[in-house]
Amino acid sequence: MSDFPYEDIVNLPHYVSACRKPMTMENRAAQFAPFAALTGHDAAIAETARITSSPLDLSSDQCRTLSRRLAYALSFDDRPVIAITYFRPDSRKSGGAYVTVTGSVKKVEEPLDLLTLTDNTEIPLSAISDIQGDIFDDFE
Repeated sequence: MSDFPYEDIVNLPHYVSACRKPMTMENRAAQFAPFAALTGHDAAIAETARITSSPLDLSSDQCRTLSRRLAYALSFDDRPVIAITYFRPDSRKSGGAYVTVTGSVKKVEEPLDLLTLTDNTEIPLSAISDIQGDIFDDFE
């Protein structure tokens, strides 16, 4: 008896079925892929690692400056393009992120604390932290 138990079959030619087409390499690899027992685990880890920030508290001077800039932008008949930076709360966890949008102001509804751009983007007035634009170069 030999030390190697499969010596009689090791050198036989590879069997190829005459009636079935060989499996593609992609399907064969998928057949032996590890079982994903924790579906969504990677997404949960990525979500936990995602960093959010807290909204800044603006001083009364900063609030007055923003009010003057907004009033100045609204004083133009042709509604110039401005860039508004505001805090957008995160829908999945505490905190959020500062976002800058560019557009022209359509309307301001102070009782609703809402600014609407011409593309119908709605921004809470209390969330605005900065207003920029070429129209402010000679302003203030």
